[in-house]
Amino acid sequence: MTGFAVRLRPGRRILVVMKPARAATRRHLPTSPFAPPAALPVGQFAMQDQVTHDKYGLGRVIGVEDDTALVVDFGSRQVRIMTPFTKLTLL
Repeated sequence: MTGFAVRLRPGRRILVVMKPARAATRRHLPTSPFAPPAALPVGQFAMQDQVTHDKYGLGRVIGVEDDTALVVDFGSRQVRIMTPFTKLTLL
């Protein structure tokens, strides 16, 4: 038995004592108010850049608003995307 220590006592049941496990690294939840993760670097996009979005697909940047938002034309719709542009990839 790995990680266990077994002690036998005469006339008693077998006791299994677990060794303390190593603590796992904590996973930060996005809704937690404590210790937010470091900010991701904001991507640099320019007018007429071709981009792809995880939800909307292939598009072209038609507006840049002072590194706070982008307006992207995805063909069937135009979407204003706020920073950080985590789901947006420059092609």
